[in-house]
Amino acid sequence: MPDSLKFIDLFSGAGGMSAGFELLSQYHYKSIWANDFNRFASDTYNANFNGVCTPGDIVDILEDPKTVIPRAGCPALPGSPRILEDPKTVIPRAHLVIGGPPCQGFSLLNKKRDNDPRKKLWIPFMEVVDRSQASMFVMENVPQLLGSLEFEEIHQRARLRGFKVWSGLLIAADYGVPQTRKRAFIIGSKTGNPHICFPPLKTNFNPDKRPDQLSFAKGAYSMNAKPWRTVRDAIGDLPEPAGREIRENEPETIRLHFGRSPTPKSIARYKAIPNEGMNRFDLQRAAPEITPQCWINKLSGGTDLFGRLWWDRPAFTIRTEFFKPEKGRYLHPEQHRPITHREAARFQSFPDDFRFLGSKVEIARQIGNAVPPLLARAVADQVYRMWQSGSEDADYEYFSGGTAARDYVSSEEPEYTPAAAE
Repeated sequence: MPDSLKFIDLFSGAGGMSAGFELLSQYHYKSIWANDFNRFASDTYNANFNGVCTPGDIVDILEDPKTVIPRAGCPALPGSPRILEDPKTVIPRAHLVIGGPPCQGFSLLNKKRDNDPRKKLWIPFMEVVDRSQASMFVMENVPQLLGSLEFEEIHQRARLRGFKVWSGLLIAADYGVPQTRKRAFIIGSKTGNPHICFPPLKTNFNPDKRPDQLSFAKGAYSMNAKPWRTVRDAIGDLPEPAGREIRENEPETIRLHFGRSPTPKSIARYKAIPNEGMNRFDLQRAAPEITPQCWINKLSGGTDLFGRLWWDRPAFTIRTEFFKPEKGRYLHPEQHRPITHREAARFQSFPDDFRFLGSKVEIARQIGNAVPPLLARAVADQVYRMWQSGSEDADYEYFSGGTAARDYVSSEEPEYTPAAAE
């Protein structure tokens, strides 16, 4: 048994998924290679994971004749792979490949992009699975992936290469993340049976729908499951933000806890909806004279626009422009301001000592695009158990993505709708 499972992280972003596997899992994982197109995200990844991330387009890297593939005669997982040229061009042997190919092509916000080439970035992902000779993979994406043609193509390619596949939709709040984000996962294994290990037992439950003892007995929840973590749990200890820029000389906990410079009209709008849970409709009732006309004209949809968070509920999905309250429910529950970068990172469950690099906008993009590390940890723990169960050859049944998602949706939290992006 190896000291650790070695993995490759593709489309890694800042490293939210890697944080769940390497930094937070109770089992031993080691990132040995990663890639992201965004150099700022790669810098952040390298600052937290030993400099193993290569920036650039994965398609170009795979097509580059200088990219080295370990020879067939090499040991399965060499400690120091034979490097012919630049070590950054080696696709190393690995037990596992993880990652989330860019998801905009599947997103509800991009319904008209039927031919979006970004839908096909699962192909280089699977090519790296082939080249690294990984026996397992974890692919993460938006929920819409599970009902798509691409999902069927991914499953077919994996099956033809000897992988058993589980797919389903996981809710981050069910695994200790103070946020109701929903993400699709496709888990593949050539040895263990993913249907034995997935979905992971839920460690947290919606207090409005408290599971009964029968739910525990059936194995949906861990026996010590706790209520969902809330906004108060995540950020209640933070002081009011100071300054308007990244606080480079401050402790990491508050380095990203800075404010903005709102206009007088924005401040007036904040003050017009002082209570937690209020939104743009409350603004229109309280102060129609400072409500944008486009909101007045739009009588339905977008209920999270200009919304305040609730102290005693999880946050809604944190996206890349969380510092703009006109884009979602991003106002502090009581202070007259949008949430800070540090607060967003906590809603994503990043440890406070995880260091983000880049400009304010780039860091916000890294935070919003990340897989919540605590959600990734739940997946990582089950992947390790799946790997340990590799000798088992139990029967399994394949469910289509849509069916798998419906089978496991345990919470009906409203998603961020297309109207909210307008």
